[in-house]
Amino acid sequence: MNSLLGLFIQIISLYQFILIVYIILMWLLNFNIINASNRLVFTIMEAMHRLCEPALNLVRRYIPNLGSIDLSPLVVYFALWFIKSLLIEYWPT
Repeated sequence: MNSLLGLFIQIISLYQFILIVYIILMWLLNFNIINASNRLVFTIMEAMHRLCEPALNLVRRYIPNLGSIDLSPLVVYFALWFIKSLLIEYWPT
């Protein structure tokens, strides 16, 4: 059973890493540091968008709109951190 717990924790950690990369790429794109018309950048952004946006859209439905500040990545990251902590704490050994 501990290997299953390790698998769940690694999957959550991987998704947290993907979420951080997505946030950084969105900042770089918004500040015009990277060019979205580049085919490689577009492909990476499209993959990140498809991985992260379903969870972010789910959270965006429930938190208020604060204008240009998007808190949904922060909420999703902390929710994943909380789930990971619960798994570690309450998983039967």
